[in-house]
This record gives sequence, C-alpha cells and structure tokens, in this order.
Amino acid sequence: MASTSDTSGLHGGTGCGACDNKSGCRVRLIRERFTGPERLVGLGFRCWLAGFDTGDIDCWETGWRVFAGDLGPQLAKGTVTDLACWVRAISTSSCRKIEYYPVSCAEFCRDECLGVSIIAACQQHACPVLESCATALLGCERIGEVVRTAKDFANTLENANIRLGNHILAHAGQLTSQHDGA
Repeated sequence: MASTSDTSGLHGGTGCGACDNKSGCRVRLIRERFTGPERLVGLGFRCWLAGFDTGDIDCWETGWRVFAGDLGPQLAKGTVTDLACWVRAISTSSCRKIEYYPVSCAEFCRDECLGVSIIAACQQHACPVLESCATALLGCERIGEVVRTAKDFANTLENANIRLGNHILAHAGQLTSQHDGA
C-alpha cells in the first residue's frame, strides 16, 4: 500500500497546530497517530465530514486522491462510494456536531478515532464495541443506518484487502466513556 502522505499532500509529521486545543477548540484532545489502513479510513472520514460540513469539493477531492493513491482508481471508486454513504448516514443521524481536525493535520481527534473504531469493530465482528462507538459518536441511540452503512464500507475495504487491526479496539472503552467536547 502506498503512503497516504505521499499521494494526498497531507503531512505525516507533527500536528498542524490548529488542533492543540489552546484556542478554545471544541475538539477533545485525543491525539492518535494512525498508519496504514487506520490512517486511510481516518483521512477518508475526515475529508468526507469536512466536505459535507463546508460544501467544499476540495475536501472530497483530497479524500479521493488518498484512496485512489492507495487502492488505485478502480478499487477506490466503490470504496469511496461506501465511505460517502457511511459519512452521510453519520451526518444525518447524529444528535450532535461531529468534530474533526483540519484536513492537513497528522493526528486524529476523539470523534475521528471513534469513526475508525466503528469500521474496525465491523471487520472484527465486535458488535458490542461497534454499538457503543456508534452511540458515543452520534450522541444518541439512532445508530441503525450508521451501523448498516459502516458494515458495507468495512466489507468493501476487506474486499480490497484493507483490514484494520484489532489493536484499534483496545482504546474504544476510553473513547466511549469521554464526554463530548461541547
């Protein structure tokens, strides 16, 4: 798999500074550095959320370049379609604002980590973790459509030989027990 930082213009170094929480940022200060499949999912989640939030097509194009660079355009097409459906379900089902770091940031916030954990839980068939992460991310119990689309996305990733590690699930309890940064 190609490095996502090489194909997307996203730096892989230190945090961007915009996410240091010193300026009253509402994003919880959870800093996780993902690599490989986890980074791919985290960046896709971030780019699609930012695109839905801002309406800026550049966010989606950045996400597309990350996936196309790692998977090739043919595999990326179906994968990005399922990513978009999953993030749309999150956006429409959520009872709170979903937070994310700037597109260029090397680190991932709590909500982004929850998103990655949802996909990892789908691939690991860890239903209780999946449900608790989805509920924590959405801030409510309306998780049905999010779980369905997450499973579709997770299966599409697996069909493209992209499998998230079960080590991601080790921090799920900490993520789900934290309060929203609002």
